[in-house]
Amino acid sequence: MDGLAQEAPALSGLEQVRCWLTGGRQPAIGETLRFKLVEAEEGRAVFEAIPGLHAYNPIGTIHGGYAATLLDSACGVAVHTRLSPTQAYTTLELKVAYHRAMTKDTGLVRAEGKVITFGRRAAFAEARLTGADGKLYASATSSLLVMDR
Repeated sequence: MDGLAQEAPALSGLEQVRCWLTGGRQPAIGETLRFKLVEAEEGRAVFEAIPGLHAYNPIGTIHGGYAATLLDSACGVAVHTRLSPTQAYTTLELKVAYHRAMTKDTGLVRAEGKVITFGRRAAFAEARLTGADGKLYASATSSLLVMDR
């Protein structure tokens, strides 16, 4: 499966994401790690997941990379919703803070990403990974390069 921009190059980023949501499509990484894009609006994106044994590390908790991937996805898609049809982006930096460990018993988590600033060449976003009980599991800030396709 190709990316959003390759499938619908004449649409804005928000229009591309809305097409995916209404068509029941998901980013391929979500299939691999079992998470889904569930909400998107201009400058905001939300992914949900239920962490399980498929994401465990050797010490018996959910791997930190799982949380980082959810947060990176939320930041990236939030920025994607701000793109014009001729723009693309890539993550330059992701800084993750881990607040508490997740396990197979954590239950549903939500990664909500929001654009902080969006410029001609750079965008900045932040995301929070929370449980259904409101507990904060991880947070991130992201710097993204905005470029012409």
